[in-house]
Amino acid sequence: MPELEAIIFDVDGTLADTERDGHRVAFNAAFADAGLDWEWSVPLYGDLLRVTGGKERIRTYLAEHRPEFIPPHPLDEFVKGLHGRKTEHYTRMMQGGAIGLRPGVLRLLTEAREAGLRLAIATTTTPENVTALLAAAPVAGLADWFEVIAAGDVVPAKKPAPDIFDLALQRLGLPASACVAVEDSDNGVRSALDAGLAALLVTVSSYTIRQDFSGAALVLDGLGEPAVPPRLLNGSCAATVAPVLEGAGCVDLSVLRALHGCVYTDGVE
Repeated sequence: MPELEAIIFDVDGTLADTERDGHRVAFNAAFADAGLDWEWSVPLYGDLLRVTGGKERIRTYLAEHRPEFIPPHPLDEFVKGLHGRKTEHYTRMMQGGAIGLRPGVLRLLTEAREAGLRLAIATTTTPENVTALLAAAPVAGLADWFEVIAAGDVVPAKKPAPDIFDLALQRLGLPASACVAVEDSDNGVRSALDAGLAALLVTVSSYTIRQDFSGAALVLDGLGEPAVPPRLLNGSCAATVAPVLEGAGCVDLSVLRALHGCVYTDGVE
């Protein structure tokens, strides 16, 4: 059986539940700055999340909801500028502590680091967004805990394409079988699986709880804490991991190793 050597995390919805009260709010602020009367409501933004990438989301919104809109600059320039302004709003929000890490995230990162596991990030959000979120965490230098941060427009195609996970694996110098991936969305699941990351844990977020996570080894409502255990939803390794999860009371390294072992020993892959 391959050894578990690294954990690769998504960011938005996984490390922190940033979409509804973070990115959506920042988009709306950027629209207001530009004198636009656009307002992305909670349901509308949830629909737009089927598209990964902020610039791509703006383009989809224009095509589907504002087909008559004529941008004041060439479309690429307009979208890039609008998204840049949104990033400024978002990073200021994170720097002000608007959104913290999800329960259990810092605990699991600490345990993994102390055990010598390598940590990586694979996300389609911009590097600035990742840095701002991690810098606001209650532990100084959290970004430095991650050996690899693969983020933004550094790959040809965003999730659900596997490119960003492929890049993270390449930079780690590890095969997919040496890693566990942690995601929260159906696009992330497809991306991770197509990169060969069969040991895949999904922790659903506020927007993704009703999505299809077929192929994921384990689906939970979060990482949990010892006093507040997560709820097991489904997954191909759910029956195998359930007793370990119940004993631990939260997702810790024993649970991740049980998940990894289920995939690569019990023949789930």
